[in-house]
Parts: sequence; structure tokens; C-alpha cells
Amino acid sequence: MLVSDNGGLQKEAFFNQKHCIIARTETEWIELLEHGYAKIIGSSSRDMLETYANYKKSTLDFFTPLYGNGVGDKIHAAMLALLEK
Repeated sequence: MLVSDNGGLQKEAFFNQKHCIIARTETEWIELLEHGYAKIIGSSSRDMLETYANYKKSTLDFFTPLYGNGVGDKIHAAMLALLEK
């Protein structure tokens, strides 16, 4: 689990299969909120503790392909191989 106000770390938390408690009033990564991987709590210590307790009990998996399905790298490698010939 991660507590952060950094937008980049919010996304990195998802890639590392960790929930993120966002110590801001907004985020660029609304898809993380929509799927329950992150929650905005602002600066409220009460909300932070409550969210932490809820995430500790969470059984939510991190297998939702929010940022692609892993095929792009294979396509790029094949295209590069063709260009090298």
C-alpha cells in the first residue's frame, strides 16, 4: 500500500499491485479510482486511517488491464525485426 500525493507513484502502485491512498484533492488517474485501486482522501488523517483499514481487508485483484493487454511490445518487436532485414 502506498500513501502519496505524486501522480506518477499512484500509477506505479497499480503496476506493483498495491493500493494507493491519494493525499490530494484530485488525481489524473481517475481509472484507478473507478476500479477501486486508489482513493482520494485529501489531508484527512481520519479518512487515511479508514481507507488504510479497508484496503488491508481488500481482496481486490490487480488483473484489470487498465493500460493495455501486453500485446503492444510484441507488435513493436516484430516491426523492428522487419525493419532490420
